[in-house]
Amino acid sequence: MIQTIIALGLGVAFGFSLNKAGLTKYHKIVNVFRFTDLAVLKFMMTALVVSMVGLYTLRGLGLVVFPAVPATYIVGNLIGGLIFGVGMALAGY
Repeated sequence: MIQTIIALGLGVAFGFSLNKAGLTKYHKIVNVFRFTDLAVLKFMMTALVVSMVGLYTLRGLGLVVFPAVPATYIVGNLIGGLIFGVGMALAGY
């Protein structure tokens, strides 16, 4: 139960920071797809790097154990990515 509360709190904090930075505005999202404004991508890449460093630090301290990675289903990932991309494009249009 405590893990769910922590995850919820972190998700709310991340969403709040996205909103505060103005990265939820329509023109910011559209300009990412037009490659004219990369602020959203920079924000997400920064979040990925920070979380990666944090997770590997916790792993080095022995506080986190990484599970085994299952096999990747390339066809399923491609189809899912296409559906997601088309949906985002249509929603933005």
